[in-house]
Amino acid sequence: MKEIRETDRLLNGIKKIHMVGIGGSGMCPLAEILKSMGYDVSGSDSIKTEKTDYLESIGIKVFIGQNGKNVEGAELLAFSAAIPNDNPERVRAKELGIPQMERSVLLGAITRKYDNVIGVSGTHGKTTVTSMITQILLLNKMEPTAVIGGKLPISGTSAVIGNSQTLVCESCEFVDSFLEFSPDISVLLNIDNDHLDYFKTMENLSASFRKFVSLSKVSYVNGDDDLALKTVQNLETKVITFGMNKTNDYYADNITDGKFGFKFDVMKGGENLGSVEMHVPGKHNIYNGLVSFAVCYDMGVSPEGIADALYKFSGAGRRFEVYGTFKGITVVDDYAHHPTEIKATLNAAKSLNYNKVIAVFQPYTFSRVALLKDGMADALKIADKVFLTPIVASREKNIYGVSSEDIAVQLNDATVIGDYDELAKRMIESANDGDIIITMGAGDIYKIAKKISESL
Repeated sequence: MKEIRETDRLLNGIKKIHMVGIGGSGMCPLAEILKSMGYDVSGSDSIKTEKTDYLESIGIKVFIGQNGKNVEGAELLAFSAAIPNDNPERVRAKELGIPQMERSVLLGAITRKYDNVIGVSGTHGKTTVTSMITQILLLNKMEPTAVIGGKLPISGTSAVIGNSQTLVCESCEFVDSFLEFSPDISVLLNIDNDHLDYFKTMENLSASFRKFVSLSKVSYVNGDDDLALKTVQNLETKVITFGMNKTNDYYADNITDGKFGFKFDVMKGGENLGSVEMHVPGKHNIYNGLVSFAVCYDMGVSPEGIADALYKFSGAGRRFEVYGTFKGITVVDDYAHHPTEIKATLNAAKSLNYNKVIAVFQPYTFSRVALLKDGMADALKIADKVFLTPIVASREKNIYGVSSEDIAVQLNDATVIGDYDELAKRMIESANDGDIIITMGAGDIYKIAKKISESL
């Protein structure tokens, strides 16, 4: 039985929940899960999007624009980390005495309603691995519920509602959100230098991941990542390692190129459990496929069932998402916003033998650019032609004095363009038959991929 936290009691004995920022990637799947649990859910967002349209289609009332009147009648107000204290709906809720709960606290309370919670953590790959594990369990009739940061193609949504006691949960370290969760099984994919505006040092970041892993009974840890391995030393939690090194409990062997991604054998203690062919490119997806295999195999799914589900996995939304090939030009969108991710995405594109890789990168937050601009430039050098947009501020002010030009100046041939119509036009002019165009970033850069696809 999981320990109930005081905040969990707010979900008991209430019916109506209002969610501020309901269209966000973290809030949207929660809204769907809460509705499936029988709550009367409403919400608001600043703009109308595909997500808000979807939520309305399943019977959730969504207000466009935030107004104090929207919260009247609610018994609990949920908000995402991006919503400030002076938001009119939060102010009105306070006036009315309506309890308020931040999104990670709410998701944490939901994790304590399931007996088998799989929490997927790491600096890179969380959405992909959460999606892979969910797809394997779904296609093998294990009926999981899932909360994913991107869209799962086979369901078309970022939430999956199942009938079992298994919840697969993307677990983000930002502002220690994942420490609100209660995982039974944890996954630690890697630890890299991100969110240091909050953590300040790599030691603090490592300590946070250590706390998360210690919340679980068993943890699958990347044994090829020295910092991840060091982070989980001497824990009571059972640690199962995975990677390409043969010292790992699960390791990939006989790695070869497949048509869409790598093929490899899954080895456990010297035993060959079966062969996997990935349908998503890049070396990083060997790790993602391997740990997804390990988690599901240990849950009782057959190697054949896992291999079939992984072969059918063509990527999560905004993770090397192929929009199509138009006039011989392939258009791909990816969420990459950290140098390690940019490098992995561009190397994956290079491995697919296109003539030229033409990339646009949208830097996200001033603090990240100030810390990582040299790494971003170094990663972008892999592309044959680079465009950049101005930095997306998100919640920040530019106290660092940085700009996208600080990245562009380190590249041989890079242009910063703010107007999306002009940017789409210039990218199309740069591309020829046999080339690939990739849009990368955590903001709304996917709109460029859509514009280019529509224009072509």
